[in-house]
Amino acid sequence: MIDNNRRTLLKSIGGIGALGAIGVSGTAGARRGARPGPTIVDIAVSSDDFNVLVAAVVEAGLVDVLSGNRQLTVFAPTDDAFNAIGIDEDNVGDLDPAFLLSVLTYHVTNGRRYAQSIVRSPRVNTLQGSPISVDGTDLNDGQANIVATDIEASNGVIHVIDGVLLPE
Repeated sequence: MIDNNRRTLLKSIGGIGALGAIGVSGTAGARRGARPGPTIVDIAVSSDDFNVLVAAVVEAGLVDVLSGNRQLTVFAPTDDAFNAIGIDEDNVGDLDPAFLLSVLTYHVTNGRRYAQSIVRSPRVNTLQGSPISVDGTDLNDGQANIVATDIEASNGVIHVIDGVLLPE
């Protein structure tokens, strides 16, 4: 199913490949606020660790939000993290759309927030509206740990986490 989601995603942004389709080229840095290179979505699509996340982003209609020029920080759960709570790329479409949108936007914060900033904050506000509590690399009292940090995207930063954060 994820192969179909990847094809659908790539077709929806032009069908000629994620980087070329959204205009990331040698002139991309000239766009206001943009940096050259792949977007958050491009990075997720190109990784074998984020198949469920890609399927969820497509299902929730968040591709444009995570591909635009707006600078964001994403706490990206791995496939194993989603699988641990019973979600895989084949059943992500069965989830309640409002729940899916709430969970995904709970993993995103405004601006470029590098690890040094995140681990020193007691909480991080999210696009969903509820904050994530932070204690070093531990998020929400053990819901997830940050396992990789500061993955640069043209429109933000990605931190890989080993759990799915669930808003209260």
